[in-house]
Amino acid sequence: ALQKAIDCSFNMISIDGDTSPSDCAFLLANGLAGNEPIGFDNGDAFQEALNAVCTHLAKSIARDGEGATKLIEITVQGAADQAGARQAARTITSSPLVKAAIHGNDPNWGRIVAALGRSGAAVSEDKLDVYLNDVCIMKQGRPTSFSKQEMISALSNSDDVLIRLCLNLGDGQATAWGCDLSEEYVTINSAYTT
Repeated sequence: ALQKAIDCSFNMISIDGDTSPSDCAFLLANGLAGNEPIGFDNGDAFQEALNAVCTHLAKSIARDGEGATKLIEITVQGAADQAGARQAARTITSSPLVKAAIHGNDPNWGRIVAALGRSGAAVSEDKLDVYLNDVCIMKQGRPTSFSKQEMISALSNSDDVLIRLCLNLGDGQATAWGCDLSEEYVTINSAYTT
């Protein structure tokens, strides 16, 4: 149960693309609560609850990243397969250029699409739709005529930024979380020494 929950939560976050030597997760049960043991009849409910708790904690880690000012949620829908959706979401979430654009409140679809392109996921440009905070900024591979000033204002007033990519190739879907890349991140990590 824990591995399934980790796979769709902690394994889908990125602060700076690097792992930490202390990255680990434990789930302990000692039976002292006296609850009825989880079996086949209630296993699905437990899995759903564990997924929700792990997702909440994973998003908290991303939100609290070094120097973070915004939580970024990347959802890839309609990928050719699940593996491609996961790879695309993680690649975009880890992109320093996407992170910097979000920090600067820049609705830069080019950086998002460039990260998608290098992810290795199957992409058909003429089928790609991109949404930024539910505003369509690219439709069928072409930029839309959204108000850049309104989008900049909306991003500057938002602690959470939602980026959704519809690849329209299949049923693969995945969500990943990260944070923006701020000057404070550079300050924190340039001052750190071993």
